[in-house]
Amino acid sequence: MATIKTSLGHQLDELTNVDLESKLRDAKEELFNLRFQAATGQLESHGRLRTVKKEIARIYTIVRERELGIRATPSDDQNDKDGAA
Repeated sequence: MATIKTSLGHQLDELTNVDLESKLRDAKEELFNLRFQAATGQLESHGRLRTVKKEIARIYTIVRERELGIRATPSDDQNDKDGAA
């Protein structure tokens, strides 16, 4: 199970800020739909609610770490690699 979390984290880490915003928007929309299904009694997988919430939290964490300079954006990584070569 730890490999799923780390692989998702690595996948999100490789996305640009625009892609992260898009992924965040999609995840929030999915969370809204899941909550609506739960309220109407149509939700089949309650575990999916928790998974989507965690995905949203991961995206927010990556965005905040980039703002603080803790985590580099993918474009910065590409510049570092090109400069070293």
